[in-house]
Amino acid sequence: MGRHKAILLTTVMLAAGMTSARQTEAQTFQTYRCADGTQFIVAFYDADKRAFLQIDGEPVTLAKRLSVSGARYSGAGVTLKIPKTGSTTVKHLRRPVTACAAIEKPRI
Repeated sequence: MGRHKAILLTTVMLAAGMTSARQTEAQTFQTYRCADGTQFIVAFYDADKRAFLQIDGEPVTLAKRLSVSGARYSGAGVTLKIPKTGSTTVKHLRRPVTACAAIEKPRI
């Protein structure tokens, strides 16, 4: 399973790199685990307003949408909401909205 995730993450990173060479200057990756068992990785690049998501084994690019508080991204049937306060939520594949929490990276 780990090899599969690594291959998909590499695919997402390569696709993101092809859209703009400047995106690789500063990037943020975060892994989330949701209440319904969904797990996804999201990547943000300084020079790009989109979110690059890997969910259900598929790369998805989400456009930034208007939001009153925090950030909201959507595209290809996926909606990601990251509020300033409260829990991050994701809705995808006709599933109900579910709360998600960031997974802490182990320190070496």
